[in-house]
Amino acid sequence: MVWSVRLDDEEHETEQSDDEIEGTTCSGCGSDKIIQQSSRGERICEECGLVIAEDLVDSGPEWRAFNHQERQEKSRVGAPTTSTMHDKGLTTQIDWKDKDAYGRAISSKKRSQMHRLRKWQERIRTKDAGERNLQFALSEIDRMASALGVPRDVREVTSVIYRRALDEDLIRGRSIEGVATAALYAGCRQEGIPRSLEEIAEVSRVERIEISRTYRYISNELDLELLPIDPKQYVPRFSSKLDLPQEVEAKANEIIEETADPLLSGRGPSGFAAAAIYAAAMLCNEKRTQHEVADVAQVTEVTIRNRYQEQIEMLDIHQ
Repeated sequence: MVWSVRLDDEEHETEQSDDEIEGTTCSGCGSDKIIQQSSRGERICEECGLVIAEDLVDSGPEWRAFNHQERQEKSRVGAPTTSTMHDKGLTTQIDWKDKDAYGRAISSKKRSQMHRLRKWQERIRTKDAGERNLQFALSEIDRMASALGVPRDVREVTSVIYRRALDEDLIRGRSIEGVATAALYAGCRQEGIPRSLEEIAEVSRVERIEISRTYRYISNELDLELLPIDPKQYVPRFSSKLDLPQEVEAKANEIIEETADPLLSGRGPSGFAAAAIYAAAMLCNEKRTQHEVADVAQVTEVTIRNRYQEQIEMLDIHQ
């Protein structure tokens, strides 16, 4: 039996490659907190320090890297597959930079040749009209997602939803842009990223009513089972755009919690959240006009006034 001194806190923090092994127990103390240290080739009990196994084969790369740039330069594999590209990123891409492997500019003759190669490469990446339409739809999703500022995982989920709709033949009779926009709205809701239909329609090339109709259709056909949007999800973004302090945001969430149960049914969550922010700003002496709040939430001032009156009446607040 080989015993080892436990690692101190400072050394333990530097072990970035330690992995906890599940389903293994220590023969010394019976603990299940077993750490595998790839750098040392050992498997160690975190509780008592017993070295359970040593001289393990390192399955990692033979090179060392200390930052992201060095890892990118030394890595010999490509990017992972992604649903946001019609070929899932498996085909070859020719870089747009007119430089050789040493970073030196290439001649004009070579530049002309590379331009022709890029053109033909783009043409042969799609073999039929179906792939060209998928490529166009995914590029539209990427464009709208960039304009809305949503994270990468939302684009992945949206691309998967669109591919499912394509496999189920739900695109027939509908525009590619309409289905792509509806899939983006569904992806935002599924990932908990609040974006209203008005915001989606603003960056889309189709009308709001078509987005709404297509969203309901693909949601029912694909059994997405999306939960209603919580108005509190809009509060941080709206408050940030209005430059309101944290206390106003907390007060707005409190107003929503107290009034949402009876009042939210049948009302838009973005307008409800905007009215709560307007009321909270008034109560915290951080007044913003109805026009400013409505402009940020992309709802009408009438909506703000109506929801605001309903909320203060229920809370029995006299202004």
